[in-house]
Amino acid sequence: MEDRNELIRQIKKIELKTGILVEGLQYGLHHSVFRGRGIEFAEIREYVPGDDIRSIDWKVTARYNHPFVKEYTEERDQTFYFMADISGSGSFGSETTKQKKILELVASLGFAALRNNDRVGLLLFSDRVEKFIPAHRGKKHLAGILNTMIDHKPVSDRTDLGVAARFLAKVLSRKSSVIILSDFISPDFMRPLRILRQRHEVIALRVRDERERELPDVGLIELEDPETGEQVLVDTSDREFREHYRALVGEAETTLHHELARHRIHEIALSTDEPYEVPLKRFFSGIAGRRDHYAGIL
Repeated sequence: MEDRNELIRQIKKIELKTGILVEGLQYGLHHSVFRGRGIEFAEIREYVPGDDIRSIDWKVTARYNHPFVKEYTEERDQTFYFMADISGSGSFGSETTKQKKILELVASLGFAALRNNDRVGLLLFSDRVEKFIPAHRGKKHLAGILNTMIDHKPVSDRTDLGVAARFLAKVLSRKSSVIILSDFISPDFMRPLRILRQRHEVIALRVRDERERELPDVGLIELEDPETGEQVLVDTSDREFREHYRALVGEAETTLHHELARHRIHEIALSTDEPYEVPLKRFFSGIAGRRDHYAGIL
């Protein structure tokens, strides 16, 4: 990544900017992501016009021959885990590397969670779990997470998202929201994600570089097969090959999008060379509608 002091300055700017972003993020994180979950029973009261009929307590209604509804309060204490891909593929970026973008996203979402006194934790992964920090509250804890991300040197440049998902599925006892930050270029990982999704909310922040969609005409380069790890020498000056590559990337992204949606895993597609604030706010403000969309395709 970049110079450490420059990254710290960037994080401080993000903290100041979070005041503008935080309202939308907090609303989305607490009123949309956990809609129907993380709520506690408060009381039973008489039905009034406009109440959701799904909240009617039919036993009490039958007993008093008058409609009563169950009232709930939202549980404000939530737990978030950032599952961050630190493999070598994250250094592919052009203007801004994927590693730096992932750090910025963790900082921004972490500060939003901090303002609501939520717990945040971190898992750094490549083709193995490289670092795990259990979730806690507080600015000091978040600072420790960000410092870890800045200072950590990846052990491997390979990626296995499934290994990280299986690890979290085993160690997380508390119902949490797992935010995955990766390019999702990895061997088969949908089954581990499905298992993780059975108990936890899962959000996929897919961070990609535009050059991964369309290879530049720079002659011979080496590409790695994400399934086998095999290095392949290709000629990017071949227009037919570039077009074939572009089609394969588009097909892979479409397949990933549909698979995530099919398993009710929310997805936000982000680019290394574009600001992330608007896509995040748009996503969290519209996620309730997305849930209806998911229900319609299942």
